[in-house]
Amino acid sequence: MASFGWKRKVGEKVSKAVVQQFVAEAEKAENDGPGHDDEEEEEEEVDWLQAIKRRREILLEDCAAKSTRLKDEGAVLAEEGRHWEAIKKWDEAIQLTPDNSLLYEMKSQVLTTLQEVFPAVKAAEMAVKFRPLWWEGWQTLGRAQLNLGEVDLAVRSFQVAIHLCPSESTLWREDLAWAWRLQKQNVATKEKMRQEEETKNQILNAPELEQDYDFESDEVLAACVAVAERQTRYEEMKRTAVVVDSEGNIKNVLTGEGASEDEATPSNEQFVKARGL
Repeated sequence: MASFGWKRKVGEKVSKAVVQQFVAEAEKAENDGPGHDDEEEEEEEVDWLQAIKRRREILLEDCAAKSTRLKDEGAVLAEEGRHWEAIKKWDEAIQLTPDNSLLYEMKSQVLTTLQEVFPAVKAAEMAVKFRPLWWEGWQTLGRAQLNLGEVDLAVRSFQVAIHLCPSESTLWREDLAWAWRLQKQNVATKEKMRQEEETKNQILNAPELEQDYDFESDEVLAACVAVAERQTRYEEMKRTAVVVDSEGNIKNVLTGEGASEDEATPSNEQFVKARGL
């Protein structure tokens, strides 16, 4: 019993020492173990993300600065008449800052000068896409559309520009006024072409000649005179073009050498003589 008790007391005493040592090691493990390393890694990870973000900001600043330099170089080239070199500079700048509307607008102006009508319209469309409230972008788009022949679209673009900047007088007095004149001219030209086609069909299918006439009767002469007058009117229409003056009035202007009235409309005697041959 005494031996058991001694062992029990010794064991109790040793057990406390082991426990204390275990507790000490556990606390040290908490401070220096995997959990502590995770916190340090989290802190390091946050620092890494911040570094990447800062690096990206620096790169964007570098791209913007280089894009501005290329834009200015292109403007100088365009002023010197070196248009294709200017476009190349602006294309490089667009690669760096693809949402810069000014680059597209400048490119559209130069392409319009070079008569590259469709690319000019596409570039101007990109300009208003990235900056829809910029009246100069809409003005450039309207001018490019006029150059392409899209008069109705140009009128709308100029109207948008005026809505955004009604105080800009050139939009009213030059751009929109010119587009309206062209619009009127297009309508009048289409009407003239319709009349020409109708007159031509009346000549080919003259209703006066559908009947059977006595060759020596006056009815034959009247029918042939009517056909001749139609032919003369058709030839006159083909020699005229529709224009709109500065006041917006539509006029038909003779484009070729016009004949005199006596030569244009044959008399009955001339017509009978011709029939006699």
